[in-house]
Amino acid sequence: MIKLIIFDLDGTLLNTIEDLADCTNFVLQKYGFQTHTINNYQYFVGSGVDVLLQKALPKDISKQMYSVIRDEFMKHYEIHKENKTAPFDGMVETLEYLQKKGILLAVATNKPQMLLPDLMHHYFPTIKWAAVFGNRKGLPVKPNPQIVLEILEHIQNNTSMYDITPSSPPVINKENILFVGDTDVDMETAKNAGITKVGALWGFRTKEELENAHADYLINTPKELIKLVSD
Repeated sequence: MIKLIIFDLDGTLLNTIEDLADCTNFVLQKYGFQTHTINNYQYFVGSGVDVLLQKALPKDISKQMYSVIRDEFMKHYEIHKENKTAPFDGMVETLEYLQKKGILLAVATNKPQMLLPDLMHHYFPTIKWAAVFGNRKGLPVKPNPQIVLEILEHIQNNTSMYDITPSSPPVINKENILFVGDTDVDMETAKNAGITKVGALWGFRTKEELENAHADYLINTPKELIKLVSD
């Protein structure tokens, strides 16, 4: 039986692509650089802010200019990150169902940690997350599996959050965890952590990418997770 589901954020829980594109294009246009289409941004995102900006900017940009643009982007995105962003259809209802069934829910994202509290509270006020970990300075990002290992450690060390006694922590092992994501980076993260890979076909990337990344399961809608955990 599945005890824990770890979700990617952008392209899996939340459709953030328009806000990411708008904020990046705002900064690019401000400093005279070429802007990009939504379709391009679907392939720019997924590996954190630095990779997003590196793909959006010219290769020969100076370190000083890059630093200015990155700071500008972070400030602008923090203000506008909820302009057009929304949970994918059926996501909130699915999370609420899984939570009622006693399945722990967590987030592993390459999005900066500082942005996560507001987003999670705003879009998922009814969900009690077991852990929400993002990109933190000095720590590796996905597909490095460290973020998954940190989630597991956090859950084991915070058993009081789940109405269980410290002597009876949730029995979680690699066989009863799912990792749900929409990119090959997510599938590689799950593979590196030794847990089951679930490809979200409603996200930013293609079915072919997820198949090539050897997803164990492919699901078309969030609600298909309910059947998956019931099988």
